Amino acid sequence: MLIRLFEDNPNNREIRKIVELLQNDGVIIFPTDSVYAMGCSLESNKAIQRLANLKGVKAEKAKFSIICNSLSNISEYASLSDDVFRLMKKNLPGPFTFILSGSKQIPAVFRNKRKSIGIRIPNHYIPLSIVEELGCPLVTTSIRDEDDVIEYTTSPELINEKFKNKVDIVVDGGYGENVATTIVNCTNDEIIIEREGIGILKE
Repeated sequence: MLIRLFEDNPNNREIRKIVELLQNDGVIIFPTDSVYAMGCSLESNKAIQRLANLKGVKAEKAKFSIICNSLSNISEYASLSDDVFRLMKKNLPGPFTFILSGSKQIPAVFRNKRKSIGIRIPNHYIPLSIVEELGCPLVTTSIRDEDDVIEYTTSPELINEKFKNKVDIVVDGGYGENVATTIVNCTNDEIIIEREGIGILKE
């Protein structure tokens, strides 16, 4: 199912429809401030398994991130120092994935051996609205194209054509970016940029 939403004024009825599906183990594709992503509710182990299957990996080995809608609830899912909090406050919302040490609130199926978690607060009203209505973070992973030259598909129509039989809803929020987030690893004493992406880190 393809649902068209406008970033500056997403339809609340459609947001509730998406959230109801997520609460029933659904998997969706949605726009962000970088590339299009697929995701599900953090509280649905069944959906997390579905997401892992779509990526062709085991859930416990998948390098998924979570989308929160504010800095205030990040501490529920990850531990961070005052310095890291200040760094995130300078750069979020924005096209960054911050790798932090995970807390016990993260479902066991979602934890990896490093016990780290990627945190996102995208500067995009659609995923933030979904998370707010859902009441918990979205587990998320970017959609990579099988063609390494293209790497990321930007057209929601093409994404829907490819995934309409694999996910429950594709949210059409207009054309996406073709550059992924900047990944910032904050699990050690030294902050390391693991991948240069669309976001330019302010320190």
